[in-house]
Amino acid sequence: FLENATWLVTEFMLVGFSTFPGLRTTLFALSFLTYLVTLSGNVTIITIIHADRTLHTPMYRFLAMLSLSETCYTLVTIPNMLAYLLMESGAISIPGYWAQMFFYLGLGCSHCFLLTLMGYYRCVAICQPLRYWVIMRPTVCLYLGALVFCFGSSVALIETSLIFSSPLCRSERLSCKGSAGKALAFFFLSILVVLVSFLILLSYTFIVAALLRIPSAAGRHKPFSTCAAHLTVVIVHFGCASIIYLRPESRGNPDQDRLVAVFYTVVTPLLNPVVHTLRNKDVRVASRRTLERSRGVLKISTRPKFRL
Repeated sequence: FLENATWLVTEFMLVGFSTFPGLRTTLFALSFLTYLVTLSGNVTIITIIHADRTLHTPMYRFLAMLSLSETCYTLVTIPNMLAYLLMESGAISIPGYWAQMFFYLGLGCSHCFLLTLMGYYRCVAICQPLRYWVIMRPTVCLYLGALVFCFGSSVALIETSLIFSSPLCRSERLSCKGSAGKALAFFFLSILVVLVSFLILLSYTFIVAALLRIPSAAGRHKPFSTCAAHLTVVIVHFGCASIIYLRPESRGNPDQDRLVAVFYTVVTPLLNPVVHTLRNKDVRVASRRTLERSRGVLKISTRPKFRL
């Protein structure tokens, strides 16, 4: 028997915004509309890149992977959040919580690694243009994308296994057994993810150094404009993540922490399709071309057919 553990935990109760029942309807409506825009934006980006042959390049293939990762990431969290906003009690089973944590951590880590990979791609395109097609071959891009998701899933599997390997109990500490080895493993995994993510800074250091060697301002503007959308997403993503995970805990106002967490979960994924569709000229042109082509096909299919 476990000491001081007379009741084993079988489910978790999600508190959420139960202390503010008047905000539930408003939060549900805003979150649902934002989620629809996010989902439709990412699906549109994936469809356009797949349909338009001019976008079958490594940069846009990575962008399609990023949109796919963002779509799956929101599917893990937002539908459950919307359901719990409508229900009086938000209970989640241990297996359900395990699955949600695994996909949440795995897709979150994969998203960070994918942003790092996109930074490496831009570094190769700007700093090594003559070797670009040798380094970034289609098969290499495919393997790198698969490696990113495998690496993220491996980190998530290790962390969730460590969390749920100890029995959970109703006490001041959720885990009935503490382990310094597990804490050390979490520390090294976190350091590994942070170090891999900070390779973006190294990539952009080489990019800035290469751009400064270009004598004309017009020559510097074009390659920098290709990095602007990715750099905007990187700053927003890691900036919001730093606010969530690195700021001191708000002990006096936990409701403020919940509001910030909702903003990070719901609003931040919306910025990826917005930035890449509004700032990227190629995506805008390809979307118009795809829309015109689909209208042409629709006109042909609806044209009456006469038989002799």
